[in-house]
Amino acid sequence: MSLVTKGIHHITSMVNSAQRTLDFYSGVLGLRLVKKTVNFDRPEVYHLYFGDSAGAPGTLLTFFPWANQPHGRIGTGQVGTARLAVPDVSLGFWRERLKAFDIPFQAGSVFGEPVLFFEDPDGLRLDLVGIQTETRGEAFGAIGREQAIIGLAGAVLLSSQPERTADVLRDLLGMEEIARDKGRIRFRSSGEKGSLIDIAIHPEIRGLMGAGTVHHIAWRAKDEAELLRWRERIMEQGFTPTEVKNRNYFEAVYFKEPGEILFEIATDPPGFAVDEATDELGDHLMLPPWLESERDRFEDLLPALEPRTP
Repeated sequence: MSLVTKGIHHITSMVNSAQRTLDFYSGVLGLRLVKKTVNFDRPEVYHLYFGDSAGAPGTLLTFFPWANQPHGRIGTGQVGTARLAVPDVSLGFWRERLKAFDIPFQAGSVFGEPVLFFEDPDGLRLDLVGIQTETRGEAFGAIGREQAIIGLAGAVLLSSQPERTADVLRDLLGMEEIARDKGRIRFRSSGEKGSLIDIAIHPEIRGLMGAGTVHHIAWRAKDEAELLRWRERIMEQGFTPTEVKNRNYFEAVYFKEPGEILFEIATDPPGFAVDEATDELGDHLMLPPWLESERDRFEDLLPALEPRTP
């Protein structure tokens, strides 16, 4: 197959509070805020990006914080869980850290991997997956390299039609089915991060969009030329993708797969240093060029954020 995604580019979720989200994902989990911008389609709402210090694809969790939105319901037609990879030797550290912040969790395993299952303050489901690896994350505050989150391990998809979603992962995105167990189908993509995707075999209750739910999952494309090839391939498979959208830090197309989950294909370049120095990522409100003339309005409209260090 000529087109094969390397895995997850980012996962975007709906939450209520920008500050609470920053406090949790940076202050507790140790992810860096690498871009503070706005939802390009709803610019009265922040779009916050968290990941490693460069915002590399495969490390990114992003959020639309909107205080007035109702709480959603996790279910079919959504990504059910974002999974974060840590060195397996660090799980004891993370047990104690979650306890210290009064975050309930359960310990278990999935396909033989040790996992801590927990939720963020809005109810988003998260897994900390212990992996055997020599790769280490970035020290940040009280979290050292031996404990730091390395990036995304993958995601759990809650499809209304699991086998048809499996067909999309296999036949369109080029992933390999590697296991079936414990009510899941596991696929692997070719990348080092964000590469293990599970589909829940037994559909849950239908999901309702709102705070505490995932809005979409984005898959990696090498560049804009490849993105255009992806768009053609998506149409050849009978889906209806959007036009290419300029998200400033990547180009993207979106489409609904048969299980009703919103998929995005996003380019790796140009990345987050396109409008901000690498050592200042996340420090400033960055607006797309077409909104820059309204900066004063957005700075007044959007709530101030206090940076957090673990």
